[in-house]
Amino acid sequence: MIFAQGLHGLVYGMLLFLVASGLTLIFGMMGVLNFAHGALYMLGAYFSFSIMQTTGQFWLSLLLAPVGVGLLGVVIERLFLRKVHKYGHAHELLLTFGLAYIIEELVKLIWGNYPLHVEIPKILSGSIQLLGVTFPTYRIFILFASILVFCILFLILYKTRAGIIVKASVDNADMVNALGINVPMVFMILFGVGAALAGFAGVIGGPYLITNPAMAATIIIDLFVVVVVGGLGSLQGALLAAFLIGELQSFGILFIPNMAIALEFLLMACVLVLKPEGLLGEKTS
Repeated sequence: MIFAQGLHGLVYGMLLFLVASGLTLIFGMMGVLNFAHGALYMLGAYFSFSIMQTTGQFWLSLLLAPVGVGLLGVVIERLFLRKVHKYGHAHELLLTFGLAYIIEELVKLIWGNYPLHVEIPKILSGSIQLLGVTFPTYRIFILFASILVFCILFLILYKTRAGIIVKASVDNADMVNALGINVPMVFMILFGVGAALAGFAGVIGGPYLITNPAMAATIIIDLFVVVVVGGLGSLQGALLAAFLIGELQSFGILFIPNMAIALEFLLMACVLVLKPEGLLGEKTS
């Protein structure tokens, strides 16, 4: 039972990381307080549902839905966030909070105010035996997808010229702009990639957590806790924090169900007191 519960917590934690990886880029690196990130995650699930209803292809939806959400993210950054970013986090919060509500109401208007059943491919619909525990194949797929996304993002951010440009733009935008690099374009692309990651997580999370209009509100608080606990801008920190929160929720429900919902906030409080920059975040001067 302990092993099975640990696996369940690991799967939810890795799904949290999938969504939080995009928020790490947007909030942790760009400093943009994007409260609509959960809504973009929800849109990925609904786009996937529509694509599968039309084509019957899960793998095609896994490709097209994130692209659609990423393009929407580019539009949001270019037309809205860029204009209010200079005024600070309060304006960003109000703007993205409003966008989240608009997206949620549009979802209800287009797809309805009820849960939708999303079929998964037959190759992922079975189960396997792990140390005597029967575990759904689809959840193993979530684990592998999360690890793959982490590896790709890590390589891009830390081993490529594009990653160097992104980190330099975040640290000193004026200097990078003086070197002839279009920093606003870099930030727009970065925001689009973060939105696409949210959409990718929505495609994968839709069949696992049930596609419904409450998806965004259910996960958004967990996302900000992951980013804060892990450390702003730290991809490795987001992975570690997502794992910890997933396990806390899983074992909390098993042993102390009345307190399970408070455990992640207790963790965040402890981290902020003992290491305000986050578990793997860097100190700022």
